[in-house]
Amino acid sequence: MYRRCLLILILVFLLLLPACATLPRINDKRPNFLIILTDDQRYDTMSYDGVMPVTQATLFDQGATFTHAYDTSPLCSPSRANLLTGMYAHNDGVETDQSKLNYPNFIYTLHQNGYYTGLVGKYLNTWNGELRPEFDDWVSFFGGESRYINPELNDNGTWSTHQGYITDILGDYAVKFLDQAATQPRPFILYFAPNAPHQTATPDPVDADKLTNLPPWRPPSFNEPDVSTKPQWLQYKSLNAKEIAGVDKFRRYQLLTLMALDRTDAKIFDTMRRNGQLDNTMIIYLTDNALFWGEHRMTQKNSLYEESVHTPFAIRYPPLISKPVVENRLVSTIDIAPTILQLAGIPIPSNMDGLSMVNLFEGGPWRNVLLLEGWPPRGEYAAVHTERYVYAETTDDKSEFYDLQTNPYELGNQIDDPQYQTIIQQLRVQLHLLEAQKGAPPTLAPIWVPNLNPTVVPTPAP
Repeated sequence: MYRRCLLILILVFLLLLPACATLPRINDKRPNFLIILTDDQRYDTMSYDGVMPVTQATLFDQGATFTHAYDTSPLCSPSRANLLTGMYAHNDGVETDQSKLNYPNFIYTLHQNGYYTGLVGKYLNTWNGELRPEFDDWVSFFGGESRYINPELNDNGTWSTHQGYITDILGDYAVKFLDQAATQPRPFILYFAPNAPHQTATPDPVDADKLTNLPPWRPPSFNEPDVSTKPQWLQYKSLNAKEIAGVDKFRRYQLLTLMALDRTDAKIFDTMRRNGQLDNTMIIYLTDNALFWGEHRMTQKNSLYEESVHTPFAIRYPPLISKPVVENRLVSTIDIAPTILQLAGIPIPSNMDGLSMVNLFEGGPWRNVLLLEGWPPRGEYAAVHTERYVYAETTDDKSEFYDLQTNPYELGNQIDDPQYQTIIQQLRVQLHLLEAQKGAPPTLAPIWVPNLNPTVVPTPAP
């Protein structure tokens, strides 16, 4: 009889164990997390006056601003999978927008460890918009993009057409989640992923008449006149007048959609202040990838050039970042998952390629080289990026090298320049090591980087 009772008790315990993992912890003091992930936002859009002043003042000016933040796979689904898994794309298997993510993501881990979890906005291009088990609260749209006016949204299992502008609507749902989170005895994570400024980049009607005198964007790399030193994939025609006019219009529309997002961000920040959530929440602001405004004759993304991979990135969290700081070391989307897990007191899985930024802010060792990678339709490529140099290989095509200090617009391929051959060899070795990497490297020992052209003054951006 005793053995039978003991076996029954053990069985009941095992059956209840998964449910217990998600029970709220009374007076749980772990930090909250808010991730604001925009869609196709360029690094330089944060510098336009009047476009995102509240976001700039609240996050970038009060927290850490990263000057060397890069998406390791500059395409929607691969980049978002990088964020959710903390892994490079060659490890998590999401190489294109048609790929499905088969690895569990870190939000599921937080959910299993007592966090109140929510998503408002985009998940992955291959997802149908339905509720996922790692989220307590869910508002999303089908696939990779939604119309801006009167969007069709899935609100916790119910599809319906919502009247109005999508950024405002998603912002209202974010506020609703934050108010609900304020009543919870457990910490929260909100993954807020609006579709601004993704194409079609339809502005809010209230902004339609703004920025009408926006000067054209014409950096030296615009409609690059000579691409003879670049790989064969880039040897296509230059942009015609109609295409250039389309680029100018789209650039203005992207900035207008960011104006609307800034108003939504302000509403979110005000809600967090009212609820007492602002200073005990790590707020992370970034984008999935950037895209071209005519540089190198391109208007899309999925490329190793700066306009595609260099992205806005800021973190505000007073307990860790007590004063504003401009951080110049290399960070990426793959660093978000390990950072959040460490702050939540959860072990970082060994298969994560990213690094916890807690180590960066506390003065520990840090990387000085990052892998960038991409697949068709642009062509399969892999590159290593330091704070100054870029070395890239494209399958069955010409390799590339750029010194961003002397050639910030990447106008001419410097792969054959004699003065750089030593550093090119060093970076080639690093590239092949990173391509084989599975999990964070055991050492962060810096690579040897010669001091080339130390007296050269960087060319200012236009």
